[in-house]
Amino acid sequence: MNELKNTERELHYFRMRLLFIGAFVFLCFSALIARFVWLQIIKHKDYVLLADENRIDIVPVVPNRGLIMDRNGVILARNYSAYTLEITPSKIREDMDVLIDELGQLVDIQPKHRKRFRKLLEDSKNFESLPIRTRLSDEEVARFTAQRFRFPGVDIKARLFRQYPQGDVASHVIGYIGRISQKDADAIDDMEDSSNYNGTDYIGKEGLEKSYEKILHGNTGFEEVEVSAGGRAVRTLSRSAPTSGKNLILSVDIELQKVIEEAFGDHRGALVAIEPATGDVLAFVSKPTYDPNLFVEGIDQQNWTELNTSEDRPLLNRPLSGTYSPGSTYKPYMALAALELGKRTPQQAFVDQGFFMFGGHRFNDDKPGGHGTVDMFRSIVVSCDTYYYMLANDLGVDTIYDFMKPFGFGQKTGIDLEHEKQGVLPSTAWKRAAYKKLAQQKWYAGETISLGIGQGYNSFTPLQMAHAMATLANNGIVMKPHLVKMTEDPQTHQRTLTVQKESYRIPLKQENIDVIKNAMVGVTTVAGGTGLRVFSGAEYVSGGKTGTAQVVSLNGAKYDAKHTLEKHRDNALYIAFAPADKPKIALALVVENVGFGAEFAAPIARKALDYYLLGKRPDPVDKKTLAKTEVTGAVSEVKSNTLPAGELKTEEQTSGNKD
Repeated sequence: MNELKNTERELHYFRMRLLFIGAFVFLCFSALIARFVWLQIIKHKDYVLLADENRIDIVPVVPNRGLIMDRNGVILARNYSAYTLEITPSKIREDMDVLIDELGQLVDIQPKHRKRFRKLLEDSKNFESLPIRTRLSDEEVARFTAQRFRFPGVDIKARLFRQYPQGDVASHVIGYIGRISQKDADAIDDMEDSSNYNGTDYIGKEGLEKSYEKILHGNTGFEEVEVSAGGRAVRTLSRSAPTSGKNLILSVDIELQKVIEEAFGDHRGALVAIEPATGDVLAFVSKPTYDPNLFVEGIDQQNWTELNTSEDRPLLNRPLSGTYSPGSTYKPYMALAALELGKRTPQQAFVDQGFFMFGGHRFNDDKPGGHGTVDMFRSIVVSCDTYYYMLANDLGVDTIYDFMKPFGFGQKTGIDLEHEKQGVLPSTAWKRAAYKKLAQQKWYAGETISLGIGQGYNSFTPLQMAHAMATLANNGIVMKPHLVKMTEDPQTHQRTLTVQKESYRIPLKQENIDVIKNAMVGVTTVAGGTGLRVFSGAEYVSGGKTGTAQVVSLNGAKYDAKHTLEKHRDNALYIAFAPADKPKIALALVVENVGFGAEFAAPIARKALDYYLLGKRPDPVDKKTLAKTEVTGAVSEVKSNTLPAGELKTEEQTSGNKD
C-alpha cells in the first residue's frame, strides 16, 4: 500500500516537473516568437534602414572646379588628377606614428609630409579622410595596393588638384586655393547651401579663386555605394552626377601681363591697364609676384616665412591695397577742375618766378627761376608746380574733393576682388573724422596748397589712378573696372557676359576734356614735354603725365638719391592713354623707390603700349639699367616731391616737383 502511494507521489511530481518544463519551454518559444514578430514585422522598416546604412554609404562626388582663362583662351588655372594615400583617423586602432612608419616602408613619406598631416589632423574632424602623401607614383600605388589588407582605415584615392601653369604670372589676380581650415568650415556652415561642400577639401583663399568661389566650385553630386563588412566598396547602386563649376573668362591679356611684369625687372610696383570703353582690365600687375602653386597642398614653413618676412612684401596686392601719393599725375585733373569751375581758361597765363608765397611761407617750384610764361597747356607739358599751388589755393580743399570724387579718387571701384582699400581723398570732413584731437581736426589753408601737386594727404591705389585715367580717356563716362568678362558652362560652352553697362557719366564739357587731353599729348610730343624722350619715335600718338612722389619727409634737406636708403627713395609714376584720338587702353603705374617718373615709369608704359597696340615685344630687360637710382640726362624732366598720407610737409619744407 505504501509502495503504491510512493509510486503515485513520484508520478505526480514527475508530471508537475514535466508541466513546469513544458510551460518554461512554451514561455521561451513565446518570447522568441514575440521578439521575432517585433523585429521582423513591427520594426522591420527601421532595421532595414539600419542594415542599409551599414551596407550602403552615401559618398559625395566633388565637382570639377571651373577653369580660369585669359581673354584669348590661355589657361591660367586648371585641374589634374593624381592618387593620394589617405588615412581615416576614426578607423585607426593602432598608434598613428607606428602606422605611418609602416606605411613609410611602402611609400616615401618625408618629415614634411608627417608635419603637414599632423596639422591637418589637428584642424579636421576625426571621421575625415586625410592625405598623408599626394601625387603617388604608379609604383607606389602598386606597392600599397598589394599590402592594403594590412592597413584598415588607409586607402588610395584619386583626387583633382589645382595647377597654375603660368606660375607666378598674374598671381595677385588669380589667387590660389588651399585646404579648408576651421575658419573656412565655420563660414561654410553659415551658408544656406553648406551641404554643397560635403566632401570638398579645398576652397578659394585669395584673388579670383576666392571672390568667384561659388561659381568655380559647382554643385556636389552623390553616390550610393554598397560596402562590404570590411568597409570596402562593392558596387555603386545609384549616382547623382555633380555639376562642374563654371569657367571664368578674364578680360586680362596674359601676354600683355607678361610683358609688363618683365619690364618691371626686380623693382617693386604696380600697373593697371584698362580698356576705357568697357572697363575691361587688360593688365593687373603687382610686383613682386609669388607662385600660387606653393599654396595648393599647403605651403611649407620655409617658403611661408620667406614670403612673409621679405621686405619686398610679395603677398601685398599693390594695385588693390597699396596706396601712393599721385604726384604730378594729379595735375591734369586739377586743370580740368579749373576749366569746369571757371577758375581758369586755357589761354590764361602768368609768369612763373619759381615759387608761390602764401601766409609768409614760400612754396618752391623745382626749377630755379621758374618756367617763365605758363598757360594751362604748358603747365601740364612741363609740369609747373607754381601753377598748381595757385590753383589749389583758389579752389579750396572741399571743392577739390567734390570734383575728384566722381573720378573715383579715394573711393572703392568695386572691382571683382576682395580687400580693396579706399585710400584718402582729403576734405575738411575727412580730417575731422580721421583725428581725435581738436587741434588735429582743423584744416589749415596751407595744407591745401600741396594738394595741387599731388602731395599732402592724397593717397590713392594704382587701381583708382588707372580708373580715373580711363574715365578721362572715355570723356567722363565711368565704366566699372572688372577682371572677369564672362562665365562659361563647361558642358554646353555657353558664355554669359558679366560686364555691366556704364555706371554713370560725369557732367563735363567736351571742349574742356579736349584741352586736357591735348596737353597730355603734348607731354609726349612737344619740346620740353616730360615724356618726349621716352615716346620719341612711337608709331602711335599717346597722352601721358609723369610724376615722382616723395615717400618720406626730408625736413628741409635736399633730396640726394645716392645718399638715401632705397626704401626712402622717390616713387616713379606715369599715367597714359592711347591712341590719342580713340583710346583703346588707359593705364597708371608706380615703381617704388627708384626716382623720376620720366626715367623709370614712362619706359614701362611705353613697352606696354607698344605691345598692346603694335604687338611689339621689348628687348630682354637690362636689370643693371633698371637698377639705376639716379638720372642720366633727364634735364627737361620734372620731379614731384610728394608725401603719403600722414606725412604732410610744412610750408617751409615744401619745394617744387621734378617729374
